[in-house]
Amino acid sequence: MAMIEGEVAAGFEPVRQAFAANFSQHGDIGAAVCVYQYGRPVVDLWGGVADPDTGRPWRRDTLQLVYSATKGATATAAHMLVERGALDLDAPVARYWPEFAANGKADIPVRWLLSHQAGLITLDRPVPLDEALAWHPMTAALAAQHPQWTPGTAHGYHGRTWGWLVGEVIRRVSGRTPGRFFADEIAAPLGLDFFIGLPTSERGRVSRMVYRRPDVDLTTLPIASVPEELREQVVAWRDPDSFNNRAYAVTDPAGIDFDSPEVQAAELPASNGIGTARSLARMYAALIGEVNGVRLLTPKTLASATKEQAGGKDQVMLIPNRFGSGYMLPTETTPMIGLNSFGHTGRGGSLGFADPDHGIAFGYTMNHIIGGSDDMRATSLVHAVRRSLE
Repeated sequence: MAMIEGEVAAGFEPVRQAFAANFSQHGDIGAAVCVYQYGRPVVDLWGGVADPDTGRPWRRDTLQLVYSATKGATATAAHMLVERGALDLDAPVARYWPEFAANGKADIPVRWLLSHQAGLITLDRPVPLDEALAWHPMTAALAAQHPQWTPGTAHGYHGRTWGWLVGEVIRRVSGRTPGRFFADEIAAPLGLDFFIGLPTSERGRVSRMVYRRPDVDLTTLPIASVPEELREQVVAWRDPDSFNNRAYAVTDPAGIDFDSPEVQAAELPASNGIGTARSLARMYAALIGEVNGVRLLTPKTLASATKEQAGGKDQVMLIPNRFGSGYMLPTETTPMIGLNSFGHTGRGGSLGFADPDHGIAFGYTMNHIIGGSDDMRATSLVHAVRRSLE
């Protein structure tokens, strides 16, 4: 049984129980969970193994790649620029990034980049991976790309491209790369152990990913054997030309080794944030209130950032979801506390979010990428937080 370390405030014992159950029943190998309430930590737990190959234990300061939970951090950087008057979300992207106007994109507002409405989910010609990691070749390719649908008429998850699109706006407006802006303006004031672009000095603290194949590979089954509610998605998974596949094939090769030093050191503001659950929770706590005197956004800016901009069926994921300007909003499949929660999930179950109605901020990181509808780890922790609030 995994050794669980850390602290839990009185009343939040259900979260410790759920965290332990994630190891004994739901497949966690190494993980951490942190919950803040009204600016103070009430849950800070970690346990298990950071690297199964060596047996290195998960420690208090173990760092974990959180995939798309990074998008919440990058969105926060963009909204800080809005608050300072440097960025107008309703202005055309081309005001800040003139080259972006090519191929019918002159009128796309910044807000549509954040809310996955720009139709720039893929590239006609993928960019070599080493060039994509160098930043500018990818942003040049996106500036020249034509949208896959009429912008503003639909939304579809920009899984990979979102980071370069929003990140380039941050860079053009602030004069700093998104990772540098995050480090200076968010991580430093709050003392966060979270990086978009990992320094070499921190590499030894990073947990190693473990990937589990699904028990049943739906793509190999006769379509008549696939549950009816999943058939449209399975057909898309089998089709290399579907939006679902093309959205993750913007580099050559399409597959990215997120354990590699080169990928972790690059800035991929959609998908390679590396940090602790504590830092995710602390950042979200500072979005809905003060944390040691630091508040990242005013209530007015936050209300604009979290107002729904896109909802309904996603053209890439083929499921209903909801987005504010960069943040995910609650649905039946996105575990959060209440109707006014906001945050972002990441591949395999990582999650960061805040719920202003209850003063709750939450972070969960783990190294076992399970995926699929049978992964209940993050959901069970969120349910435990809810029980603790009753």
